[in-house]
Amino acid sequence: MARIAVIGAGMGAMAAAARLAVAGHRVVVYERGGTHGGGVGRFERDGFRFDTGPGLLRLPAVYRDLFVKTGKQTLEQSVELTQVDPASRHLFADGTDVRLPNASRAGVVQALDGAFGAGAGERWSDLVNRAREVWDATRRPLLEEPLRADWQVLGRDPYPVAPVRRGWFGGLFGRGEAGPPVLADVARRELKDPRAAALLESYALAHSLDPRTAPAAATVLPYIEQTFGTWYVRGGMRALADALHERCRQRKVEFRFAAEVTGIVEKDGRAAGVELADGTVAEADAVVAAVDPALLPPLLGGQEPWRNGDVRPDLGPGSGTPGRLTVFLALRGARPEGTAHRTVIHTPDREAELAAIFGDGYDLREPCPRPTVTVLRPDDPTVRPDEDHEAVTLTAVVAPQGPVDWMDGTAAEEDADRLITAAEAAIPGLRDRLLWHEVRTPAHTGMETGARGGAVPGPALAGADGRFLRPANLTRLPGLYLAGGWSHPGGGPAHEGMSGALVAGLIVEGEDWRGSQ
Repeated sequence: MARIAVIGAGMGAMAAAARLAVAGHRVVVYERGGTHGGGVGRFERDGFRFDTGPGLLRLPAVYRDLFVKTGKQTLEQSVELTQVDPASRHLFADGTDVRLPNASRAGVVQALDGAFGAGAGERWSDLVNRAREVWDATRRPLLEEPLRADWQVLGRDPYPVAPVRRGWFGGLFGRGEAGPPVLADVARRELKDPRAAALLESYALAHSLDPRTAPAAATVLPYIEQTFGTWYVRGGMRALADALHERCRQRKVEFRFAAEVTGIVEKDGRAAGVELADGTVAEADAVVAAVDPALLPPLLGGQEPWRNGDVRPDLGPGSGTPGRLTVFLALRGARPEGTAHRTVIHTPDREAELAAIFGDGYDLREPCPRPTVTVLRPDDPTVRPDEDHEAVTLTAVVAPQGPVDWMDGTAAEEDADRLITAAEAAIPGLRDRLLWHEVRTPAHTGMETGARGGAVPGPALAGADGRFLRPANLTRLPGLYLAGGWSHPGGGPAHEGMSGALVAGLIVEGEDWRGSQ
């Protein structure tokens, strides 16, 4: 039985801890905050409950596998899962309103033909068929295996499309060098209709990706959603974090909260424990760091845990990854029958939105007057005080703390008001129903999770010479492993669960382990 120290209590950390404990190891989790779940948190007030992180689950098979392999109760016996149907409603500036059914390719084709005109659905279907090739080519090396030493092979974009010719300023001007297409190229060239292009690009933006730089392989994101479905956990995603925490406790994982790790102990050339802020040292045979890898060098006395040629994180003051502006709405009045669980209200000016989020370098940016807003309206009696009220969450992807000063409460309230104004397109009479609202910015996310700038990591992707890969779960220091959304295979609850499975496999099976067969 080995002693395992886990730094952080997020979803990836707990996924690794549960698997390691069931394999017979003694696992202790050290969390600097006061609770588990990382970015999967909860805000409660006056009988209303809101998720502070993601509100929906994709690829639930990741957690089905985790619960089957770590205890007697299955995932469905631990939480109540329902498919969200329609998967999403999309509202565009020209008044177009389209509802996309959950996990129904034929239904999506019919919906897009009806909204955008004949042929739009077929063009979308053809794109998703090509995205399936991306899934088939990358599913195992990106999701089911530790990152290979020859990770450079994943730098080639597997999306089957011809290179594009770029002009001097990156546009499609028909001159200049030919290169692999980015997602925005694919959207324009293959979907034709600007609303369909905006639909495709919205999947990338929702995963913290800039469609102007994300590889064409990002088409796998709508493929995953439309193939495997979108799911809601009764009580919100926090209920899944609670169930995973309870599974860890059942497997005798020990949690120590308000226990900040300030150093990783090395002995005889390997990780041998952790040092805490109070000066105590906890010895261990292996350390799992479920934190942003860029934060590791100070924990290692200034040394970096990567070899030459390894995938490395950005070690600058910010990750360059956007965060989220979230507004919780407590509404009087019942949720109307037939209301979509998720509505995406698209910006009328995508260029202005992307400039506000991603900008050019680490500069101060002006807010987008009308950003893309996602409205979540769950039909769940456990998140509202009674049937005469409704809990609604508004979210927009925004620049992280740094390029924007989210500590400025007045400016944050002004931005939140923009989200509320946009949401009126989906919730008529919204302001008349509003009891109160609560604003959460990337500054809140950073303080609660430790993420630099309050950034929210996206999933790893093939292509772009490997720029969208995450640092490997193995490090140059024997006994030190990486898990969580900032490590391979990237962010989001499903990917974090996968990272935990990969780390547990490496520790239990040995560092030559190549993934489950």
